[in-house]
Amino acid sequence: MTDTVTMTSEDEGVVVMTMQDVPNRNAFTEPFVDRLLERFREASEDRENRVIILRGLEDIWCAGAHQDLLLELAEGDMDAGDILLSKALLDVPIPVIAAMEGHAIGGGLALALCCDVLIMARESRYGCSFMNMGFTPGMGITRLLQDAVGEYIAKEMMFGGQLFRGTHFESRSGVNYVLRKSKVFWKAQQLARRMAEKPRFALETLKGDLSIRQRQAFELTRTRESHMHRLCFGRPETAARIRENYTKPT
Repeated sequence: MTDTVTMTSEDEGVVVMTMQDVPNRNAFTEPFVDRLLERFREASEDRENRVIILRGLEDIWCAGAHQDLLLELAEGDMDAGDILLSKALLDVPIPVIAAMEGHAIGGGLALALCCDVLIMARESRYGCSFMNMGFTPGMGITRLLQDAVGEYIAKEMMFGGQLFRGTHFESRSGVNYVLRKSKVFWKAQQLARRMAEKPRFALETLKGDLSIRQRQAFELTRTRESHMHRLCFGRPETAARIRENYTKPT
């Protein structure tokens, strides 16, 4: 069976974690989420690691929750608060670079926002599709997105549910780089090598301090997002909207 999340060491101190659940197009299924959580723990515990580059498939970085998982939420078989990927990534003690060569949608974009450095592809699409399916955004994105792209752009993305090309974020957001797709991983490697020259204890110390705002934002939004989800998923029409409007990643 193909490993859905691989880890390779390319340079001293740099580990490349690649999400590659090809059949599900890197959408969150329970096995995929479990594997991600396991890999985050492994990468954190290996004292040789100093920087993580988080990659996806060439065309899909991460597609967010799988339709089956969303229907479980809508039908009351699962609590949205059980999805702890955001917290797990925020708790990784070393810098994480999101090398988003492909699209990042919904919860996939939320996952990226929990990283320390964001690199988008000019050709790929990024957005919050939650409201298209009749429920409010989650995974901490209601606050994290505002910090990344600004309050008003974030509101447009969350209310509208549309996807934007990476070019939309050039010179108008706090995203680190928006590059041609072919340059995204190269830039991530360049940044990672420079970071990995530093001692791990110093990287951990700085990461712990710099991530306070992200972690506080996540904790503040977690209760509010869970409350909004209970209201939305409790409505009978939500499951129908998920079936009708869920966009299968292509």
